[in-house]
Amino acid sequence: MLRGTASETKTMPERLYLYDTTLRDGQQTQGVQFSTAEKMRISEALDALGIDYIEGGWPGANPTDSAFFDAAPKTRARMAAFGMTKRAGISVENDDVLAAVTNAGTKAVCLVGKSHDFHVTTALGITLEENRDAIGQSMAHMVAQGREALFDAEHFFDGYKSNPDYALSCLRAALEAGARWVVLCDTNGGTLAEEIGRITREVIAAGIPGDHVGIHTHNDTESAVAGTLAAVDAGARQIQGTLNGLGERCGNANLTTLIPILKLKEPYRSAFEIGVSDDSLKELTRTSRMLDEILNSVPIKQAAFVGPSAFAHKAGLHASAILKDPTTYEHVDPASIGNARIIPMSNQAGQSNLRRRLAEAGLEVARDNPALPRILERIKALESKGYSYDTAQASFELIAREELGQLPEFFEVKRYRVTVERRKNKRNQMVSLSEAVVVLKVDGEKKLSVSESMDETGSDRGPVNALAKALAKDLGRFQEHVTDIRLVDFKVRITQGGTEAVARVIIDSEDSSGQRWSTVGVSANIVDASFEALLDAIRWKLLRDGVAAS
Repeated sequence: MLRGTASETKTMPERLYLYDTTLRDGQQTQGVQFSTAEKMRISEALDALGIDYIEGGWPGANPTDSAFFDAAPKTRARMAAFGMTKRAGISVENDDVLAAVTNAGTKAVCLVGKSHDFHVTTALGITLEENRDAIGQSMAHMVAQGREALFDAEHFFDGYKSNPDYALSCLRAALEAGARWVVLCDTNGGTLAEEIGRITREVIAAGIPGDHVGIHTHNDTESAVAGTLAAVDAGARQIQGTLNGLGERCGNANLTTLIPILKLKEPYRSAFEIGVSDDSLKELTRTSRMLDEILNSVPIKQAAFVGPSAFAHKAGLHASAILKDPTTYEHVDPASIGNARIIPMSNQAGQSNLRRRLAEAGLEVARDNPALPRILERIKALESKGYSYDTAQASFELIAREELGQLPEFFEVKRYRVTVERRKNKRNQMVSLSEAVVVLKVDGEKKLSVSESMDETGSDRGPVNALAKALAKDLGRFQEHVTDIRLVDFKVRITQGGTEAVARVIIDSEDSSGQRWSTVGVSANIVDASFEALLDAIRWKLLRDGVAAS
């Protein structure tokens, strides 16, 4: 077994085990509450990724967790139920908390118990011996039930600093009772990486086998990942964490950061083996975004490896170098974790950015093309008014094609109107109703479309919804190309405050093939900004489908 740092020479990579607690510890994030169906979906994604252990929750703590274990999916990963060691004065056979964990029927069981003498005597109000006996008896009970037992040593690092002999005795009690893993928990998240590494090394030197030691860190000092790696360097062989770093307070160690580090970065890539394959690693970004979708949250742009901006190169100098060799400003290949390189357009952009972006849109433009400086100037002028083309790739392409003389005029907007009315329904309740009227000229023919925003439940979906429906209601021969467009996201930002506020609207659209694109509109009127983005979305789709102009 490897001892010491991950960089020590060895003939074969050592196995590291990944333990995901998104469904339990991650659910303790403020504002997060998974449904049973969502927990099923997340566990299936974790299993596909190659996680070794999936902690499904605390059976008996709430109806959702209990329902999940009743219907838990069959996974390659070991499903774990979470609970706590038995209470003082109650036998393991009569402890209802242990009974609920046992009845969950999982292959693995993780029980949390105190390892800090202060918490034992103050929080629990029992003797140190009583607590240690509870740990041993609880572990032995689970092993006797044929379960793989894990002991989460709560507040271990604080406990070790206070009373190392007692903290170690809690680990020994669990191991002697048959526990497979003893997990060192930095429950308060305040222990820094160097200290985590030192204490883990001392624990292993004291006779606790490293291949039975896990690490569980919290991110209260923004060092949960660093602390986890320090423990691995010291000899710990199980890593606990969550997708996207979810967790109580500031979150847990982020597995979407740790996994690519272990797979792609030295010395870990050579020293260790994990259950995530190279092919599964390419699904990491998609899995991260899936969780964001479930939580109805926007992905953190600057998140390492999986963030939308993790491989975005905005400065012209950077983009120029990236065109020659991506390794000049990228420490890993974005495709290896399922992410993508972005060369955004902005008021900091140079011609290297521009030509790269044009090439991505299928436009090969010579360096001396006189349209290039016009496109740059136009982008900069528009951004000074509040536009942003970092993410609105489709709107950028339309501007570029217009300056290059390659933008067909599919139809002409003559006018539009949106009204919002408040009125009583049949139940004498006040409800709102939005109505939009759009007048277009298509192939020389005037077309007038009217649409309401009422959905099948009788709820008003708002003026932008009415406008989108009216705009796409009758486009003549173009109609078949727009019927499958679906608006999947709508973001508004006020770029100037006060009574002269200007709104920037970014709309994400998707078609039936899964193709997705973003457009932008800016106006002092939010509906007008939305209409501009909607128009761009339709024009880009017609352009992408190769439709001939009017």
